[in-house]
Amino acid sequence: MTGRDDSPKKRRAGMAGLAWNSPDLATAETLVLDSPDFDHEGTIPAVHASRRVGGEDLSPALTWSPAPADTAQLLLVVEDPDAPTPLPFVHCVALLDASMTGLTRGALDAGDPADGVHVLRSGIGSGYFGPAPPKSHGAHRYVFQIFALAKPLTAGPRGTALDSAKPREVLAAAGDVLARGRLDGFYGRT
Repeated sequence: MTGRDDSPKKRRAGMAGLAWNSPDLATAETLVLDSPDFDHEGTIPAVHASRRVGGEDLSPALTWSPAPADTAQLLLVVEDPDAPTPLPFVHCVALLDASMTGLTRGALDAGDPADGVHVLRSGIGSGYFGPAPPKSHGAHRYVFQIFALAKPLTAGPRGTALDSAKPREVLAAAGDVLARGRLDGFYGRT
């Protein structure tokens, strides 16, 4: 007996696997990341949840402080460390123009992304996939992370095309990070 409860209701990926905790994406410089749709560690409104659970898969509006002057590109990642998976589930990966300081609601839609937004593969398809925690699994934490990259990300590892690269491959290819910001929200189902 290991003393560990591996039942699906208890299993969680954990915070250690977040992009935020990757040594390759660490830096002391910070960006202030906010949303007019929810407060840090507040509840994410249902409209931003997945269609599978009654939401609209509408990405929330986000704002952030300007990136350092030598930023080549911004990388936005949304992860769920409470997913019952080996690593946090990736809800969105997108590359943004370095000059951007915000996104309107719905800007991460794969079919119609905002100007300056290049949506990549997530854990399911591409673009923003809203919260969809399993019923009775408790509230899940959704971690919105933005990274200011020193060099543009043009290909995945071993030269793979970015549009077909898996989210973890994109994160591994990100390179030097000049600054980063984080915003956490919660969403649960009963």
